[in-house]
Amino acid sequence: MTGAEAPPRRLLVRDLAQLVTPAPEGGPMRGARAGDVTLVEDAYVLCEAGRITAVGPMRELGALDGDVEELDGSGRCAVPGLVDCHTHACFVGDRVEEFALRARGATYEELHAAGGGILSTVEATRAAEETTLVEAVSRHRDAMRRHGTTTFEAKSGYGLDRETELASLRAIGAAGGVPTWLGAHAVPPEFRDADAYLDFALAEVLPDAARLAAAADVFLERNAFDATQARRYLSACRDAGLALRLHGDQFTESGAIPLAIELGARSVDHLEATGDGGIDTLVRSDVTAVLLPASALFLSRPMPRARDLLDRGAIVALATDFNPGSAYCESLPLVASLAATQLRMGLEEILCALTVNPAHVLGCADCKGRLAPGYDADVVLLGEPDWRYLAYHLAGDVVETVLLGGEPLTLG
Repeated sequence: MTGAEAPPRRLLVRDLAQLVTPAPEGGPMRGARAGDVTLVEDAYVLCEAGRITAVGPMRELGALDGDVEELDGSGRCAVPGLVDCHTHACFVGDRVEEFALRARGATYEELHAAGGGILSTVEATRAAEETTLVEAVSRHRDAMRRHGTTTFEAKSGYGLDRETELASLRAIGAAGGVPTWLGAHAVPPEFRDADAYLDFALAEVLPDAARLAAAADVFLERNAFDATQARRYLSACRDAGLALRLHGDQFTESGAIPLAIELGARSVDHLEATGDGGIDTLVRSDVTAVLLPASALFLSRPMPRARDLLDRGAIVALATDFNPGSAYCESLPLVASLAATQLRMGLEEILCALTVNPAHVLGCADCKGRLAPGYDADVVLLGEPDWRYLAYHLAGDVVETVLLGGEPLTLG
């Protein structure tokens, strides 16, 4: 080591009331292991150079050589940094007027058909400079971090032209997010139909989007893209090297689950309209069911059938669906509360569905979603003596400290 190099930072979080983490075995948690967690009382976490080097009970903590900073965890609980695998955090403007109309009875589909919904946000986002998009995603990221999210995915899809879609993906990456190209979100007004728009998107946007994004997503739904169009879009994206995601079964069962399995997609997200046949098909696959209860609540939609999915053996993850129109919510702890009270998920199942399973969807389960040696030192300290307050305190201010790569964040 030269004189200009500093030794790697070492941080010991000590005397934690509890530490809880998904069990250390690899792979997503499903079936009998869907809620398999390890709980350690009077615990510590040792971090070095951004990674976790040791966890365990304080009685097993031996003497530490060299310089070690200490963080007192007394009366607090440690959980893995939360992973939000479905957000639409790159947008400008709001849709509060639509929210007011919906409060008086207008439906989401009615607003969309009247030129509102997604396309109203497209208009505002297209008008923004790329620096403004970076600022917007960074602001939304900071709000997510205050609620314990240390890893987040964000989608494009509010540009639907070449320049804004690519700028959106760059902005998401610049803010530290995992970018997903949602090039098939809606049909912009300058195209006569979905097929004409896909001709443009696949020829003019996909080649550069594939260099910026980790995955591609499609809104497979009535008044958006049908299964044939979604297959065309996703197949081209897969051939370009992108992982695949689908918005599916939000309002109607339109073939999303069979298509996801056919193409080897990572997930189908929403599933409010999924019936018994769709559930049975999904549980026989390795496609993750990403459930978005804040969106269902926001739109007064039926809740997805989490209990049936879990009991039959599906891989289940939870996410916020943070967006300006149908889920203006950055809080995974609030999603945890909804999962417990509305989806009838056990608290251990919820923890796995907020950590290791969404990390699996994002392709980073080897380093995110667990408190274990070798994993990134992304740690959330709850200011409570019992980790179950994460879901128990409805909309509570439960997150006290967030470590990202072993560095405490300013949550302000």
